[in-house]
Amino acid sequence: MVIGDRYELDDLPLGQGGMGAVYAGHDRHLDRKVAVKFLRVPGGTDTELEQRFTREARILARLEHPGAPVLYDFGASDERLYQVMQFIDGVTVADVVSEHGPLPVPWAAAIAAQACAVLAAAHALSIFHRDLKPTNLMLCPDGSVKVLDFGLAVLREADTAQFTRIGQILGTPAYMAPEQIQRGLASPRSDLYALGCVLHEMLTGTQLFTGPTEYAVFEKQVNEPAPPVRGVPAGLNRLIADLLAKQPERRPADAGTLYDRLQPYAVGLAMLPGFLTTPTVPSPGRMYARMVGRVLSGP
Repeated sequence: MVIGDRYELDDLPLGQGGMGAVYAGHDRHLDRKVAVKFLRVPGGTDTELEQRFTREARILARLEHPGAPVLYDFGASDERLYQVMQFIDGVTVADVVSEHGPLPVPWAAAIAAQACAVLAAAHALSIFHRDLKPTNLMLCPDGSVKVLDFGLAVLREADTAQFTRIGQILGTPAYMAPEQIQRGLASPRSDLYALGCVLHEMLTGTQLFTGPTEYAVFEKQVNEPAPPVRGVPAGLNRLIADLLAKQPERRPADAGTLYDRLQPYAVGLAMLPGFLTTPTVPSPGRMYARMVGRVLSGP
């Protein structure tokens, strides 16, 4: 299948989510691999989904960060909206945890810290992700992390319309902050709560709050304290407890503060066999990041 007279797509999708399906493809004009995300509208036209899909494209266009995919193009084919994005080679953190089990403390902290860096850039633009979870974090072969799927993100400055349906709460119950569940409110600290759920899951290998229904999970998110993680430094458990505080004001002030608190634990990272390229393979991304880290870092 070819869309836009230039994007040749694979026959089968790479994956499907709540809003659409993602295909690998090839840009004939620029001779590069791309990922193409189609809006999926069951049963015909859905104005709200189309607005959210368009808004996601605008958010990606504004968010310039190495930890977020680059948006190349946006259009429609056969009355279906599509986004053309940078193709990300990697595996989701959900897959890493599923295959590896609980991650070593340094890797859990490093993944969370990289997510913090992306959130800091997004929050500076008044963009709140609202759906941060292991399937939306991609671990690349060089060890870098990409934050994906801004389909539920909120632009605080520009979003005057409420993209909700009667009786529906937008988000993933296992990673939603209490204020999102109770009042439909999102803020930078809501994203930090979600990242706390992800960090807890990376360290334990299991979801923090589960239940037979969404409402059972909602009840736990709002009322049940998170159990400490066994076998990790006491300071890291205190940090996780702060992230998972039910009141937003008790959580870390912002993503930058959380990044600083995670740094002491993201040291001595060993290999994750099967997920990363070996250290003997040069990584231009790591080379670049290493030198940027020296700039203005002091003596």
